[in-house]
Amino acid sequence: MTANEDQEMELEALRSIYEGDECFKEMSPVSFQFRVGELEDSKAFILDITWPETYPETAPQISLEAFFNNRISAETKQLILAKLEEQVEANLGAAMMYTLFEWAKENQETLMENHKSIVTAVTLTSSSEVSEPATAAKKKEKKEQLTKAQKRRMINKTDHKGELPRGWNWVDVIKLSKTGGKDED
Repeated sequence: MTANEDQEMELEALRSIYEGDECFKEMSPVSFQFRVGELEDSKAFILDITWPETYPETAPQISLEAFFNNRISAETKQLILAKLEEQVEANLGAAMMYTLFEWAKENQETLMENHKSIVTAVTLTSSSEVSEPATAAKKKEKKEQLTKAQKRRMINKTDHKGELPRGWNWVDVIKLSKTGGKDED
């Protein structure tokens, strides 16, 4: 088989395997993104993989330069790429995308064990970053804003002390006796 036929077969297999999977995204027929881990997981990362014309005889190009990966340190990225390159070398000449994706999922903890989030390092060193979470907490405490009409209705229902008048939620007993009960004819 030629490289193009191998690519077409692998592409068809990938589409059928990962159909509806939010972790897999086909950017083009030769470029893919695969998220390893859940979105909320701090140890999640996205693999960008592009096939050269002679794939699978030559290694695919693997990148961790997606914006999602900005919080991962350069050392951790190098470790992940080195381990993935080992897998690529072991599978060279065969369809390897599924193998790479599944290997990355299975070994996520090992790959990210030395991961230290860059964002945390920035927050510890920058004084402006440290003060921002306090202001964010104040914003969360903010009360719901009422419109003028809602405020007027509230004032009309209450007395001068802001309390509701006695019996404001009472039910008129006479109205109940007229509407409820059976008619005796």
